[in-house]
Amino acid sequence: MSGRTIRAATDVGGTFTDLVCLVVEEDGRQVVRTAKVDTTPPDFDRGVMDVLRKAGLDLAGIDFLAHGTTVVINALTERKGVKTGLITTEGFRDSLEIARGNRPDFFNLHYQKPKPFVPRYLRREVPGRLSPQGTERQPLDLSGLPGIVEDFKAEGVEAIGICLLHSYADPVHEVAVLERVRELWPEVSVVASHQIVREWREYERTSTTVLSAYVQPLAERYLTRLEESLAGEGFAGQLYIMQSNCGVDTVSRAKQIPITMVESGPASGFLGAAELGRLLGEPNVLALDIGGTTAKCSLIQDGKVKIISDYWIERTKRSSGYPIMVPVVDLVEIGNGGGSIAWVDEFGKLHVGPQSAGAVPGPAAYGRGGTELTTTDANLVLGRINKDYFVGGEVKADMEAVDRALAKVADALGVSKVEAARGVIRIANNNMINALKLVSVNRGYDPRDFTLVAFGGGGSMHAVALATELGMRKVIVPYAADVFSAWGMLMSDLRRDYFVTRLTPVREENAPVLDQLLREVTETALEQFEREGVSRERVRFLRYGKFRYENQEHSVEVLLPDGPITAAATSAIAEAFHREYEREYTYRLDAPIEFVGAHVVAYAEVGKLEPARLPVTGRRVEEAIKGRRQVDYALEGVYEATIYDGTLLEPGMELAGPAVIELPSHTIVVHPGNHVGVDAYGNVHIAIRKDGEQG
Repeated sequence: MSGRTIRAATDVGGTFTDLVCLVVEEDGRQVVRTAKVDTTPPDFDRGVMDVLRKAGLDLAGIDFLAHGTTVVINALTERKGVKTGLITTEGFRDSLEIARGNRPDFFNLHYQKPKPFVPRYLRREVPGRLSPQGTERQPLDLSGLPGIVEDFKAEGVEAIGICLLHSYADPVHEVAVLERVRELWPEVSVVASHQIVREWREYERTSTTVLSAYVQPLAERYLTRLEESLAGEGFAGQLYIMQSNCGVDTVSRAKQIPITMVESGPASGFLGAAELGRLLGEPNVLALDIGGTTAKCSLIQDGKVKIISDYWIERTKRSSGYPIMVPVVDLVEIGNGGGSIAWVDEFGKLHVGPQSAGAVPGPAAYGRGGTELTTTDANLVLGRINKDYFVGGEVKADMEAVDRALAKVADALGVSKVEAARGVIRIANNNMINALKLVSVNRGYDPRDFTLVAFGGGGSMHAVALATELGMRKVIVPYAADVFSAWGMLMSDLRRDYFVTRLTPVREENAPVLDQLLREVTETALEQFEREGVSRERVRFLRYGKFRYENQEHSVEVLLPDGPITAAATSAIAEAFHREYEREYTYRLDAPIEFVGAHVVAYAEVGKLEPARLPVTGRRVEEAIKGRRQVDYALEGVYEATIYDGTLLEPGMELAGPAVIELPSHTIVVHPGNHVGVDAYGNVHIAIRKDGEQG
């Protein structure tokens, strides 16, 4: 490597905007720099520039900048997108509203489906019909399009989604409609379903197209503004946007299909957990990200993050939500973070979340006018967070405001303030345990076979309690855990996922059909990358197949072998499907297997760097001790804990609980009986002692 290399990543969260910068000097020495500032809605790009300035970076020297953002998911959940129209096949304008019949609140006779993002008067039809195989049954008639476009203009429509029946099999009709709309109205934002997804399921595909159109103008303005702000400060390097599939993509591509950014922040954190596991020889990981607003978790097996296309937003026990068929990391997200509000219902029952104090006013301790008790406030009361070192000493904890907020909850429950604070922590932990079980136990995995990697501002605060409850043996808190999602972006490849539906029975004689489909998809990917200046030899592939027992509704994804799909390979593929199906559903059938479609992952490296080992000065662990204080561990009781300055810990150091490791932006709570070691990269490993074990 010649010259100095600077790679940076920024992650816009609901509460904070984080930055990680990796500087590689000419001699190979690596320097990591981190920073954190408040998120600045609605002008999120301002927060990005703030965090770059706080880190003291010269933007002209940055070679690579990755960016993850919540702008898309926020626009959807807050209904901040634009007025959108839909063009679909004649007779299908109401598929978006009919949706699915599997409503969650099944016995509620007054149940109402979620309101469509496009009202009926803005859903229009064009004659023409394809078969499920892609052959034309009825010619496309575009004669009515000029009138539709004029109506949309008159109604103030700013974006148009196009989704025609069976366009996953052949997009020819959609392409024609798309081109004609662009001729008639060049200024409008327009997207067609085949540009986003080539999978079947009409309602889900229509919903995805509509939601992408709904946020496209907003996302394009945001990314353009970000580009201009960066350029104004001298940035001339490569800007990539984090996607929901654990990869980055170009800004131009993100502007065209912004819906792929819907979970960009969480995806980078889970990719970081997988890369960390690979580095440390821990391929099986349960990854937990606790931020200010939410907690998210995902299961990583054999070093691979699972990517799905069956993703829903706003799905709750009382609402079916909205489907988005784009590749998204398989995660569970709950409204439990550091800013989650504790409240008591009319029956005297304590709850934590999903409402959050957010960045403004934030928890009561921040002294910004917050009056509700949050998880962060409860941790302060119990001595788990140091009130004299709050936010690394940058903020003086307003303990009077915390006491007032705590008193309201304690009085409503009829218990002492300490008991109320303990209850908040225990309920928050229980909510997170349920989320971890959803991605492990509920899918046929035993958490005891995994290592818990906990990050985010609150991950290390709760990790040991969660791992203990699940019977896990080890917790790893990454170096720079508070900005770990941004760190994960530095480990990202340029990545795109291609899904194509093609129903085919799994038989030896059909091997050429499967092989040809995979060749077509890989060639499409290579052509796309080539048009954007990425040479073919830089692109590598992972190929998956979606399979099901014939006539079943849903499928299971199986990794396909490299090379041609031959007749001999079909039996191995079938056995792999049986194993995967049995693991997930506990049984297998003696029934014909059907190939539903392909999932091809295309990667291209964009210069990611391996983390370097940290220097060792020979400092003794005792030199990192700041003092001792009483810490309430909620379940184990109150102990005098040794308090360590986390910035003084270095590779090779060991310590034992009860202890608290304090860092500027997060705190690691080490429970009694835990053994702690620091590895060569600065990650903190916590071994959990089981009952009856010695030491």
